[in-house]
Amino acid sequence: MKVPRIPCAGETLIGTGYRVDFGGKGSNQAVGCARLGACVDFIAKIGQDNFAATALQLYREEGIDVTHVKQTSEAPTGVGFIVVEENSGQNSIVLDPGANELLSASDVSGATSVFQHAAVVLTQLEIPVEAATEALSEGRSAGALTILNPAPVRPLPPSMFALIDIITPNETEAKVLTGRSPDDSTTPQLIAEDLIRFGVRKVVMTLGENGALLVEPQSSKQFPALKVKAVDTTGAGDAFNAALATALSHKTTIEDAIQFAVIVGGMAVTKEGVIPSLPRREEVLDFCRLHNRKAPSWLAVQPSEETR
Repeated sequence: MKVPRIPCAGETLIGTGYRVDFGGKGSNQAVGCARLGACVDFIAKIGQDNFAATALQLYREEGIDVTHVKQTSEAPTGVGFIVVEENSGQNSIVLDPGANELLSASDVSGATSVFQHAAVVLTQLEIPVEAATEALSEGRSAGALTILNPAPVRPLPPSMFALIDIITPNETEAKVLTGRSPDDSTTPQLIAEDLIRFGVRKVVMTLGENGALLVEPQSSKQFPALKVKAVDTTGAGDAFNAALATALSHKTTIEDAIQFAVIVGGMAVTKEGVIPSLPRREEVLDFCRLHNRKAPSWLAVQPSEETR
């Protein structure tokens, strides 16, 4: 729901616009990739409730392979409660992972065939760290590019960093991953360099209205944000990660993939809700034409089984 401002501790505010949407970072990112033309296999665990039924319907409508989306009676489908500040579009979120917490490393390793044809493996931390680690390990073994979106941020074992080709934290998540407090004043560049020292190959840090930062062992580059009127920032990170992964599945350079992700992430904040804000490939092509931006050549090609 919308609120005039994010409430303080102990404060009750009157909100408006209550609604129930699809959500979950892995789910959002799977839908975002599919809408941009990727062939998506989704590994997840959901409950046996109404939310699960509608989620499965969504995935099938979006063309996502749900072979490895397992249902359990031991926990409900995960949920999140979101309040959005009316004027800025900024949000505050509380999650109950539910069945997500029951996704095990063996559930992931049992989907070996999925990894064998994957160009990119994208995971996040709304599932147990062990399951995310297994996904990265399976991806690395199969020769896929591995991406970790470390949200919601959790402590990670040192060995996990070496399995990550690209990590995509926001500034706060990057601080926590490197042992800093969320209000630490260290520059994003120095924080990203610490992640490189931990064993990550590339850091793509999202900086909100300041765009994104790419840090590699020998270089770094800043990418300006798209200038748009933010209505709801809830799905921006998921849109960014979906676009990054999809672009990289087409063997683009990391710089071109980030440029594309900045556009898609910027488009997402101009609409309310997460799933409604995730743009389809045709919408991105139209946006690029309208704003005199060069669209990636692969985006104009009809999707095929080659990009997963």
